[in-house]
Parts: sequence; C-alpha cells; structure tokens
Amino acid sequence: MNETILHPKVAAALARHDMQHRTIACDPQYADTAAFCEHYAFPPGHSANTIIVASKTDPVRYAACIVLPTTKLDVNKCVRQLMGSKLSFASAEQTLALTSMQIGGVVAVGLPDDVPVYIDDAVFALPEVLMGGGNRSSKLALGPEELLKMPQALRVQHLGVAHP
Repeated sequence: MNETILHPKVAAALARHDMQHRTIACDPQYADTAAFCEHYAFPPGHSANTIIVASKTDPVRYAACIVLPTTKLDVNKCVRQLMGSKLSFASAEQTLALTSMQIGGVVAVGLPDDVPVYIDDAVFALPEVLMGGGNRSSKLALGPEELLKMPQALRVQHLGVAHP
C-alpha cells in the first residue's frame, strides 16, 4: 500500500492501531466526495464524511463526527448530548489547527487521542467506507469496524439524520 500519499498523521495512526485499509491516489480536483465517486466510478453510497464540531465553551473542546453523505449531522441534539455543551461546526481555521489536514481530506484517523470520534451507526452497514486521506490527493478505504480500533472512537445511533 502506498502510505506515502496519505497525510503523515493518518499513516502513523493506521499503523499504530493496526487498521486494515486501502490507500487510493486522487487528483486533488476530484477530492470532494461526489466528484471523486463520479470520476473514479466509486459507489457514492460507500463514503463517509468527517465533520469537526467545536464546543462553545472556554476552552473549546472538539469532536470528530463520521456520517454518511446522504445524512445530516445531528449537532443540536445528538452531538450536544454527547459533549454536554452548545456546539457549532468548527471553522476551516479551527479544523486546520486541530487536524493539520486540508479541507476536503479531513479524516478522524490521526486526530489527537483526546478528541472523541463519534461514528454514526449507519456507517457500519457498509462493507467498506471511503474517507479522506488527510489531504486532497489521497483517499482511505476501510471496513467500518476498523475505525473502532481507535481508542477514542464510539459507535452512536442517530448521529446522522435524514435531510429534511
């Protein structure tokens, strides 16, 4: 597997947690999920997005939430209950500072160990899930159960909800 195209933090975390995966090279112009799936003929329903949320507390606390792109992250109810405070989506600047990953390639794999990773239960219905590689030039494909090898990962029901 070509680990050198992944973000170094992602590659290190995959190795540290012994996460079985495939690495896929990606032209940066096709890094966004829909464009990637269309260009590379990857099933669009087999991808997941990592969304970083930030508490409205001082100091700010963060969480990474993994949901299917066909759903909307339930920030105001589900994630708020998990984190115990009011939340907002992290800004691009906050996301970059926390992850050191490029927008369009952010993935929960490789985040600091004190950042909880919440994974929507629906993700586990997929045989394999496509995620960012930490940059816009790579993707990561792995069985959803592999994500639970991260000690801060938690499977959560109803994290993603249907779009209204």
